[in-house]
Amino acid sequence: MDNCIGHMRQVTSKMKYAPKRLRKAKLGGFYKLLFRWKGSVYKLLWREALVFLFSYAIVSLVYRFALNETQKTSFEAFCIYAEEFTSMTPISFVLGFYVSIIVQRWWDQFLSIPWPDKLAYDIAANVHGTDEEARMLRRTMIRYINLGALLTYCTVSKSVKKRFPSLDYVVTAGFMTEEEKRVYLEIPSDHPKHWLPCAWFINLVRKAVDDNRIKSAPAAKTIIDDLNQFHDNCDDLYGFDWVTIPLVYTQVVTIAVYTFFCACLFGRQYLQLGRKSEQMPDGIDYPSSADIQRYNVDYYFPAFTMLQFLFYFGWLKVAENLMNPFGEDDDDFEMNWVVDRNLQVSYLIVDHIYNLQMPLVKDIHYDIMEPEIPHTEFSFKTKTEPWMGSAFRVRMSKSDMSISTEGNRRKNSRRDYDDDNYARRRTNSALHSEMQKDEEIGQCDEFIKKDSPASPSRRHSNEMLSDAMETEPCRRSPTSGDSPRKTLTDFALFEEEKQPPRSCTVTSL
Repeated sequence: MDNCIGHMRQVTSKMKYAPKRLRKAKLGGFYKLLFRWKGSVYKLLWREALVFLFSYAIVSLVYRFALNETQKTSFEAFCIYAEEFTSMTPISFVLGFYVSIIVQRWWDQFLSIPWPDKLAYDIAANVHGTDEEARMLRRTMIRYINLGALLTYCTVSKSVKKRFPSLDYVVTAGFMTEEEKRVYLEIPSDHPKHWLPCAWFINLVRKAVDDNRIKSAPAAKTIIDDLNQFHDNCDDLYGFDWVTIPLVYTQVVTIAVYTFFCACLFGRQYLQLGRKSEQMPDGIDYPSSADIQRYNVDYYFPAFTMLQFLFYFGWLKVAENLMNPFGEDDDDFEMNWVVDRNLQVSYLIVDHIYNLQMPLVKDIHYDIMEPEIPHTEFSFKTKTEPWMGSAFRVRMSKSDMSISTEGNRRKNSRRDYDDDNYARRRTNSALHSEMQKDEEIGQCDEFIKKDSPASPSRRHSNEMLSDAMETEPCRRSPTSGDSPRKTLTDFALFEEEKQPPRSCTVTSL
């Protein structure tokens, strides 16, 4: 972010008031800014303001000297209606929302300006070699990067296009060779070809990998990733220039502002409403006597109306100028400075300081645990203590800082309660199982009694079942473990399997 702010100050260097006038907030610190002309709202609005004042004066003179009484009455009614219209128009909401969109778009365009610094660092760090071919390789790679950015600027910026109106000027400036110009023109494409130098850059990366000047695949990937980011920024600038704010929205806002001040030409006029109020026609909602007194005050110059004109029209003009910050207005971006700066800095990084290594020495804080940086007399007055956090000064009494055991007691109580519930659920489940088994045994007993014995084997089975009912318990022994004893139901079923099939069956419960 600090890098972006530094670039911002240089790109918008036409507005030199920022570093000089806004250093310190003090009484009257902005008064000098109010009288600046270059890049000011006065320079933007003086033509429209003169037209408005001239039109206001013409309407006032016509009302005062050219109209008769009947015409004045109709004119006054129209002026009152126009004043009511100005109070109903949501001009602040419509204009404010429009300007907020424009300002956000303007800032996004600045952030989309491609800077070759990261790619220059990647090339200097990963493209090895001190021979002449390695030096030409690094310089050519960074030149292609600057060439791609320059071709993009020529597409979106009028000032850069006037500096480089054709490829011949690009060749003369050293961004492109004659051979590269020929290849560029032979590419069969009707679309802008600012992407072509990036393709040449990729070919050089592949050559550097083949020649073992880029030692590893991750290093090559880092260079390609930063190249993609650089090219994305160029595409963003192209997209901002291609797709603008919808025309219908701009028209709505412009018509709203101009209509508002056309109504102000009549609604803010001096009116002589108290001269013959009894002769005014019926059916018109005239203001009260207090409002009539307000209209009767003749200020000759509409001071507060002009302040509104300054605010609303100034807002509109700011939006118009910020919609395309790559033009030639006072507050537009200095793209020619960007071109010069990027070429110079990138060449320095990849070539002139490539082998410039400073000797390793011990710094002055080498053995100091907590280094102290000296202050000047002025900066020492503004020295502040380090921020330790908003909760740093919270203080507690000793009783509040003692360890509380209430939480452990509650936790143990809750654990005991859960154990009791668990034991109760286990007991209920066991009782329910025993009740089901007792019910099954009773049903088997009832079925055996209803079935009359038809053979000695049946009587023998009934006798065995009766003996088992007297000796076999109706529920499992609690000490049976993993091998439960057979119940009477199991015994009855076993005996039933030994009998031949019968016509009636027993449904398993």
